Amino acid sequence: MFLTGRAVGLTALGLIAVAFAPRWETVALWAGLVALLVVLDVLLAPSPRALQVSRQTPAAVRLDEPSQSVLVITNPSRRAVSLRVRDAWVPSAGAVDNRHRISIPAGESRRLRTPLMASRRGERRADLVTIRSRGPLTLAGRQASHEAPTSLLVLPPFRSRKHLPSRLALLREMDGRTAVLTRGQGTEFDSLREYVIGDDVRAIDWRATARAGDVVVRTWRPERDRRVLIVVDTGRLSAVRLGDETRLDAQIEATLLLAALASHAGDRVDVVAIDTEVRARVAGERGPKLMNELAERLAPLEPALVETNWTQVATVVRQQLSQRALVVLLTALDPSAIENGILPVARALAADHTTVLASALDPGLREMRAGAAESPSGTDSDEGISTPAEAFLAAAAERTELEHDVAEYRLRSRGVDVVEAPADALAPALADAYLRLKRTGRL
Repeated sequence: MFLTGRAVGLTALGLIAVAFAPRWETVALWAGLVALLVVLDVLLAPSPRALQVSRQTPAAVRLDEPSQSVLVITNPSRRAVSLRVRDAWVPSAGAVDNRHRISIPAGESRRLRTPLMASRRGERRADLVTIRSRGPLTLAGRQASHEAPTSLLVLPPFRSRKHLPSRLALLREMDGRTAVLTRGQGTEFDSLREYVIGDDVRAIDWRATARAGDVVVRTWRPERDRRVLIVVDTGRLSAVRLGDETRLDAQIEATLLLAALASHAGDRVDVVAIDTEVRARVAGERGPKLMNELAERLAPLEPALVETNWTQVATVVRQQLSQRALVVLLTALDPSAIENGILPVARALAADHTTVLASALDPGLREMRAGAAESPSGTDSDEGISTPAEAFLAAAAERTELEHDVAEYRLRSRGVDVVEAPADALAPALADAYLRLKRTGRL
């Protein structure tokens, strides 16, 4: 049951009666009259529990793309009903204008559309459908909540796909459309052509040169059908917010762009999301099916507030790969994590595979470093460091940068390529690193 504003107004009118006859009997009589009318109105109101409710939503939608929930309400009774309906969703589903007024004739159905604009990826669940029907006096009515379970899978936005055409153009150039100048290990012979300035002299084919009477070089085509394993760290370091999104969101964007590029290059792409256990795995898919599977499997991922077990990561990589491949570790270049977990694992991986560690830069650290660079230490002037807080910030910035550089150096000295970029630039930076490996024959 619920009361309307008219019931409140009718109760307030009793003040006039009390003013003419200021007795407790007048108050009781008026209150009893209002209560009687409210009860009568509730009894005469149609029952919202008799209505049939169902929801229809798209199977999936990308983040930042609009969608809608279609609510179907059927009136099986013998009289028309006038309703107020609230189509409730979790806040992150972005349900706007979800309150509706509608009249449904007897035995008919009506559709109500609620616009949705999700603010987070993952599975966004619908809540209850609340229906109110007022009585003929419009003083009160009945209310009921119906369960119409459904959910909307919000896929990663894949904003970095705008970088895909330019990288595919570079890939086509490497794939034999134009000459690959670097011979490199792991490439296959394509054709012969005349020498031009800038070619590697090691690519000269002396026998063909003697026959042709001109300098001839061999061109090399990057091998196809290589293995690429992308490991997405979903541990506590992936929960750090980098601007408006978490580090995990940046890692998912990088995964999607690299997978799309490697798939177009003819390589086999596998993806594993892991912290202390495997959270998602995609293997054995190619082409559009690979991208659809990746989007659906990565969409529900959330950072786990646990320390990533890098020994378990190494075990999963060994089980997944039986030959030399490209292993991409999408994690944070954190000095403590590098020292305690990643470094021994990275050394073992680099011995068997081409290994790349890709990390999104923390804008807070960059701002701290920039602030320290603008404040010269060791001066007492107004332009320099003038407070203990500024001195501590400058020292912390220097220490953080030093530890970061040491961690990166230790990784590179063990054969691990390091890719660092801001969160919104990590995906194209990783794609460029993949193309460099292709160009130099390391993949």
